[in-house]
Order: sequence, then structure tokens, then C-alpha cells
Amino acid sequence: MAKAFASAADLDEKKITFDRLADGVYAFTAEGDPNTGVIVGDHGVMVIDARATPVLAKELIGYIAKVTDKPVTHVMLTHYHAVRVLGASGYGAGTIMASRDTYDLIVERGQQDKDSEIGRFPRLFQAVDSIPPGLTWPTTVIDGVLEMKFGGRWLKIFQVGRGHTKGDTIVWLPDDGILFAGDLVEEGATPYCGDAYLTDWPATLDNLTALSPQQMMPGRGEAMKTPADSRRAIEGTRAFVSDLMDSVRAGVAAGKPLGEVYIDTYRKMHPKYGHWVIFEHCLPFNVSRAFDEASGLRDPRIWTAERDQEMWHSLQDALKELSGD
Repeated sequence: MAKAFASAADLDEKKITFDRLADGVYAFTAEGDPNTGVIVGDHGVMVIDARATPVLAKELIGYIAKVTDKPVTHVMLTHYHAVRVLGASGYGAGTIMASRDTYDLIVERGQQDKDSEIGRFPRLFQAVDSIPPGLTWPTTVIDGVLEMKFGGRWLKIFQVGRGHTKGDTIVWLPDDGILFAGDLVEEGATPYCGDAYLTDWPATLDNLTALSPQQMMPGRGEAMKTPADSRRAIEGTRAFVSDLMDSVRAGVAAGKPLGEVYIDTYRKMHPKYGHWVIFEHCLPFNVSRAFDEASGLRDPRIWTAERDQEMWHSLQDALKELSGD
């Protein structure tokens, strides 16, 4: 039987958790759906990653209201993917922050990414009509490092290297040892690598490890409450990225076409990672990007809704030929 496209078959509602990491610091998670961080300040609240739609933003506001009556005044975008940013309008925040690289990616490919991701995640975009026309644009663009005091604590917002995208930005609370890593790190969920810099990613993870986080919120998966758990999540992401690139590099070096490389990589990675959330969704996109990078294409090609479908069906056909269906 052919696999449903991307996450089209993932229609089950997820159990939400709203964990307190420190006084005024919370992690909103939902069984492998995209995570969101919350920091309560003196006069308002910062949300780290906006969720996919304004309707989902309103859901988060309901959880925030259980711990504070302060409004959301700041939204920090760790990267440009639509599933993370298109809910921004639902908060009414006056400040939306992102890195310069993220801003440039929105300019270059924001509309294509919006159209692509809405097709990939029908459950997360069920309230797609609540998204205003156009794209979500930062009101504050961060060049380099931004250090700011929020709620009596210092935040350091900066890039530590390329990985999931070229614009990946972390939020680091040095006095608390809490790291909001965005999709540079996943826990029990498959890293999406379709727009990645796979050769750079391990060194970027080294830079996260060097911070020695005491707690960490990954892009997907449960919040990490100890230093050991934080290291485990970083190392798990590193293992996945390295295994992916090693397999694809070997196939490219052997002169194999994309379909064969995908089959080989699926066989190698499924036993170890097949139980991770969105594995079946991500792997075709991941192998496609790794194939391009191993073939010398430094920067990711733009995904469109049309390219998504073409790639997906091509690689599923390769699997069907292998199985004899």
C-alpha cells in the first residue's frame, strides 16, 4: 500500500504538556508536534516559536493565562518554517524577532514554504483560514547577538551555526542554564533536513554542548529536565544527522541514483530511527537534501508544493519496485 503523503495521515490529536522549567519559564509540548517556549517578563510574555496558525496561538494563550495575566508582547522565531511562524498574528505582540538569515530566507522562499507546509501538515493547518494573507515578517531583525533583560533575567539570542536551516537561532538563559534550541535538536522525533546544512550540523551541535545546558527544550519532543537528558537529545540528533549523511555520501560516491540511495538509506536507518515521530514523513525530504549536498550543492533548493509531490511519488515508486508491489 502506498504511504500517505508526508503527514497527511497524522490526524490524531496530541496530548499537550505545559511544563515549568524555572520561575516564569515554561515548555509547551505536544507528543512530537512543534514545541513552543514561554518566558514571563515584568510587563509581558515572550513566546518562542509562534505555532502554525492563529487558532493554535489562541490555544497556547489559554495555557499562558493559567500562570499569568500578562499579555504576549514578544514573539521570537527560531527559524523561518511556516509551521513555526504563521500563528504569530494570533498573539497581538508588538515585537516579532528573527535573525537576519531567517529574514533573508523569508524573502527568498517564504511563500513557497508556506504553500508547501500547508500541504504536508493538514492537521496542524486545519484552521488555515485564520492565517492572514501574506507572510509573517519580523519587526526586529537580529544581526549577531542580542542580549536583553526580560523578567529580571538575561536572555542571549544568537546563532551558533548552520544546521536545520541557515537561520537557526537559539534562546539561552545563562543564569538558569536553560536552552531553547529550536529544531537544531529533536528528542524522539525525526530531524527534518530538507533545508539543512548537514555537513555543518554536527559542529553546531558541539557549540550547543559547550553551553552545558541544565535543561533544554528541543524543537520536538518532551522538555529535557537534566543535563544528562539534554546531552542525550543533542547526541541523538547528531547520530541521526551523521548516519543520514554517511549513508547518502556512500551512495553518491558509488554513482547511485537518488532512488537507490533512498532505498539503501531507508534500510539502514529504519531499524534505529523508524519509531521516531515523523520518520516516514521526513526521510524522503532528508535523503533528497543529503543527496544534493553530497553531490556538491551547498545551499538547499527551494521546496514547492509541486516539488514535494514529485519527489515523494518518485521515491515511493522506487520502494514499490523494490518490494515488488
